[in-house]
Amino acid sequence: MNILDKIVEYRLERGWTEYQLAEKSGLTQSTISSWYRKNMLPSIPSLKKICDAFGITLSQFFSEDNENAILLTEQQHRLLHYAAKLNSQQYETLTRFLELL
Repeated sequence: MNILDKIVEYRLERGWTEYQLAEKSGLTQSTISSWYRKNMLPSIPSLKKICDAFGITLSQFFSEDNENAILLTEQQHRLLHYAAKLNSQQYETLTRFLELL
């Protein structure tokens, strides 16, 4: 598996530019560009940020079987991001609300 090619694949699936990936991951565009220019691999923390931006886990990223990888839409990723910030009571309230829809 070529990690850099896989990043490009996920990025292009979403129609993102390298700049957009940088913005969504919290990394600088120069950092991402340098991986390709210097043929370097990203660090694990950087790859984790990339995966978070894509809405996937590191495990999904490294999965050879793409059928097991669940790709989230931008809206789903956003919803999960906010849900993760809720306390247990808020989460239960949100869950009940969603069940009523």
